[in-house]
Amino acid sequence: MSQQHSADSAPNSAHAAVADRRDWWRDAVIYQVYPRSFADSNGDGMGDLAGVRSRLPYLRDLGVDAVWLSPFYASPQADAGYDVADYRAVDPMFGGLLDADALIRDAHELGLRIIVDLVPNHSSDQHEWFRRALAEGPGSPLRERYHFRAGKGESGELPPNDWESIFGGPAWTRVTEPDGTPGEWYLHLFAPEQPDFDWDHPAVGDEFRSVLRFWLDMGVDGFRIDVAHGLVKAEGLPDLGSHEQLKLLGNDVMPFFDQDGVHEIYRQWRIVLDEYSGDRIFVAEAWTPTIERTANYVRPDELHQAFNFQYLSTHWDAEELRSCIDRTLDAMRPVGAPATWVLSNHDVTRHATRFANPAGLGTQIRIAGDRELGLRRARAATLLMLALPGSAYLYQGEELGLPDVVDLPDEVRQDPAYHRGAGQDGFRDGCRVPIPWHRDGSSYGFGSGGSWLPQPAGWGELSVEAQTGVTGSTLELYRSALAVRSEQPDLGAGDRVEWLPAPAGVLAFRRGAFVCTANTGSEAVTVGAYGRVLLASGEVAVSDGGEAKLPADATVWWIAD
Repeated sequence: MSQQHSADSAPNSAHAAVADRRDWWRDAVIYQVYPRSFADSNGDGMGDLAGVRSRLPYLRDLGVDAVWLSPFYASPQADAGYDVADYRAVDPMFGGLLDADALIRDAHELGLRIIVDLVPNHSSDQHEWFRRALAEGPGSPLRERYHFRAGKGESGELPPNDWESIFGGPAWTRVTEPDGTPGEWYLHLFAPEQPDFDWDHPAVGDEFRSVLRFWLDMGVDGFRIDVAHGLVKAEGLPDLGSHEQLKLLGNDVMPFFDQDGVHEIYRQWRIVLDEYSGDRIFVAEAWTPTIERTANYVRPDELHQAFNFQYLSTHWDAEELRSCIDRTLDAMRPVGAPATWVLSNHDVTRHATRFANPAGLGTQIRIAGDRELGLRRARAATLLMLALPGSAYLYQGEELGLPDVVDLPDEVRQDPAYHRGAGQDGFRDGCRVPIPWHRDGSSYGFGSGGSWLPQPAGWGELSVEAQTGVTGSTLELYRSALAVRSEQPDLGAGDRVEWLPAPAGVLAFRRGAFVCTANTGSEAVTVGAYGRVLLASGEVAVSDGGEAKLPADATVWWIAD
């Protein structure tokens, strides 16, 4: 190990408190913090790292193992920080590097690990490389680090190919050259402010390996890799030959997504990560056509985990859920990676609202639906998820049962996709509204100066303060579930479940002495009791005759007597 890396033992002495359990990530419960919406320490209406640091004891008491922080790097914030101008600096709106260092140290002292977001597919258009590439004009060596191309047509007035941006419109923008003339085009699979790196250029790989070491030396425990499937583009950037390309995502391997070349990049990254002590990890955000292709990212010499978007997209339906669970476990078993399970994140409508609506509306909707039904199903879905083998991800505020804020005025929306035609629906702001901590006060305890997105009236009744200590509250259900999960030896890591006979609409599986039953139907059903009730998302009645009446949309955890 080099001197640079051996030196990390000094700044990371507190890291020993959380580094003593090998393979912790195989059964970890990881909590996503969206920093701008978690806690505001200075009253400017925007969450920050000091705010997150102040709330770390809450996360420890909730019972999670690690905290994943969405981007806090220096950024113009064209896409909420996913447009990075400097990968080694903290944006002033969130604090500074000393705040990041203090947060990491405090987390380790509390027994929490810290995972940071990394955005390697694209930078901000304000990144030094890109600004110099524009200023130096055609032929600049810096342009080789991005995808600059001459346009088609008589005067180069047409984009180089027919690729479309995920956020809508063409995936190419034409630049004005230093002499004022229309010039080359550059590729951006997302917003025009997010030019894609060309990972065929060795300087790009060198830079990101250096960035990895910078944050590993700071003591982070891992990285969540944004758009992990997008780094490599098909040779020659071929036309796709169709429009409405977003409808093809998730169904086909695209020339700009899930190319096989990405795997060599992650093998190189894994070599860097393995130089460090403390069992640190990589987590892939990889949208692929199948869970089997997702498994390619978590082979033993690549990444550790990959988000299970197929599960997130599955409806509250016993048959669909069982199929997805089986396919996930079957795909991960050959590569020795843990399955992951997730119901909400910063890019999709909260599951308390998704499940409040009929199936088939997608993962970004702006319809409130049946709030009571949605919360009932969300609580049941959470217990089901936490009973499955592997690692689970929670999104901030879901432990409060927060719904999406579906009625935000158009003028306050900040999702860049909302303002571009024919792209994503652009309703991600609804799941990003700052969470409530107190019943009353400015922004319900988020901060003293309001909140960057307006919070609904009545948000205080869903707050941490309002639910703490209240039997049956969603917050106390989460706390209990995470405590039971950590105590039961048959829960957590594993790669299989034993399915049990069950009525239509009911899932029942065994893991050792533990049994989970989930009724996804709209009517109560009677099943045999599987022992003592450990936890239930709704009221379950067990008769002296050994039968149990499972309410509609409810999950029950059992333990053999």
